[in-house]
Amino acid sequence: MYYIGFDLGSSSVKAALIDSLTGKSVGITQYPETEMAIEAEQPGWAEQDPNLWWQNIGKVTQKLLAQTGVSSNSIKGIGIAYQMHGMVVVDKNQEVLRPSIIWCDSRAVAIGNEAFIGVGEDKCVSNLLNSPGNFTLSKLKWVKENEPEIFEKVDKLLLPGDFIALKLTGEATTT
Repeated sequence: MYYIGFDLGSSSVKAALIDSLTGKSVGITQYPETEMAIEAEQPGWAEQDPNLWWQNIGKVTQKLLAQTGVSSNSIKGIGIAYQMHGMVVVDKNQEVLRPSIIWCDSRAVAIGNEAFIGVGEDKCVSNLLNSPGNFTLSKLKWVKENEPEIFEKVDKLLLPGDFIALKLTGEATTT
């Protein structure tokens, strides 16, 4: 039996297969071989299509299993590491409503800075450990203010790894 671990980055999806008895790596690979595109319609913007991540999870899994000769029936657990602060919004049918605003996008920094001041620096620093300038909630408020027709359809706000878990299980959860 094996565990498979995915690392969902902004440049590629990496996968590792681990023997569940020994804890040793059986194989490691990535897909795509070249970096995934980051769309930047304006300076400071950075977006990716979550459905592309999902397709790449499938491709990297096929590649890893072919490389190692392990059957998918032998996988007993999955772990997902992922880029933080990416915003994926889905509707009631679990369909992606817009490209993910990923970790390196800075369009909502001013919104986050306002929240930092509004909540209070002491409270933020003692509870959040840093300023919410580029956090996911700031990005959601940006969508609310700039794309209200999309915001009205939002059923779930997910991080990138949560989206992959949703696609794997049909359940919206978070770490």
